Amino acid sequence: MSWLLDPFSLVFVQRALLGGVLVAVLCAVAGTWVIVRGMAFLGEALAHGMLPGVALATVLGLPVLAGAAVSAVVMSLGIGVLQRRAKVSYDTSIGLLFVGMLALGVIVISHAGSFATDATAILFGDILAVTAADLIVLAVAVALGIAAAALAHRCLIALAIDERVARVLGLRPRVAQTVLVGLVTLAVVASYQAVGSLLVVGLLVAPAVAARQWTERIPSTMVLAAAIGALAVAVGLVVSWHAATAAGATIAATAIAAAGVSWLLRRATNEVRSRAFAAPPAPA
Repeated sequence: MSWLLDPFSLVFVQRALLGGVLVAVLCAVAGTWVIVRGMAFLGEALAHGMLPGVALATVLGLPVLAGAAVSAVVMSLGIGVLQRRAKVSYDTSIGLLFVGMLALGVIVISHAGSFATDATAILFGDILAVTAADLIVLAVAVALGIAAAALAHRCLIALAIDERVARVLGLRPRVAQTVLVGLVTLAVVASYQAVGSLLVVGLLVAPAVAARQWTERIPSTMVLAAAIGALAVAVGLVVSWHAATAAGATIAATAIAAAGVSWLLRRATNEVRSRAFAAPPAPA
């Protein structure tokens, strides 16, 4: 068992584990609604949409987290403006801004002299470099995410069922949609330090997909997704330690593998049950 516990004897790995667990909880809250609403593309687009803000903040010597937040908020607002004012469909507006923000980020990076290392950290993260200050930011983000999801639960449920029904019941579907986009934005911005903008979608979507195979209720899905995500973080850190692989990428790959294993187990369980019910009764 020493090979399993040895990595966690180091303080920076302990911080990485705690930071990853906080990310898993936050992504489980937002990711469950992403899966229910079929909005996985939004999470990916926001993860890429942060790139210009992070790049500008790095070049100008400003707080990187602030740059990521501003960039993600601008993209979220832009999606809403394109929908309401330009009458562009939701998917189309996300696609347009996704490409535009990514292109702008690449332009900023291409004009910066020695930006290769910073770009790698932005894209793929550095969970082993998580600091005590990062843990505080993540803890606050988790508290805000859980509070927002709890307060808007009824509105989000109604929006998931039928937007017209939500409007008739006075549950303000536009507000619920804004809360959902805000949750995804919060999760993506707070998590990119740990797993990077390109890999954050793995923890945002994969644990929720895995949990959805076994649960029907939203709160149960969130709890199970958080547990699966936390397990993926721990396993990913151990694997990356012994295999000398990138920690963030290994965690994301582990989370995706968990979704695949969950689907296979669920399928096998269903087949066993089907055969049990289809079996002829034993002769008397």
